[in-house]
Amino acid sequence: MIDRYNGERYSDPTAYAALSKIEKEEQTNRKPVKYRPLVYICSPYSGNVEFNVSRARRYSRFAVDRGAIPIAPHLLLPQYMLEETERGLALHMNKVILNKCREVWVFGRKYTDGMKKEMAYAKKKDKIIRFFSKEMAYAKKKDKIIRFFSENMEEIR
Repeated sequence: MIDRYNGERYSDPTAYAALSKIEKEEQTNRKPVKYRPLVYICSPYSGNVEFNVSRARRYSRFAVDRGAIPIAPHLLLPQYMLEETERGLALHMNKVILNKCREVWVFGRKYTDGMKKEMAYAKKKDKIIRFFSKEMAYAKKKDKIIRFFSENMEEIR
């Protein structure tokens, strides 16, 4: 909000009118911000870490291009945590982060134990889960998703 008074607390109607007009123009020229859901990127990390990190970056870019805000904990947490000594804490932090997300996007066809736990947790929390191939094609067959959970839920709890 524009103040009617200058720095010395005298009324300054000319500056007030000019600045008010500028502020009004800026508000009318602003484009509304489109809603972007927060999505949790679920993809492999262990194994070939360097390769998997590069893929996770691609998956995150894919999510941005599709109008989402990606969160990939396996890109963030290794920056300041050691997997060897803090894995339990990292897994807990993953759950907290996952709770904040609207959807979980799963990439690839081979699921690590960590990915299976994340998917089971997401299902338990009634999150929207979307499956993509590593080439980032959306798996539209719901029966495939249901079959995965019916076959693996007991195993990953």
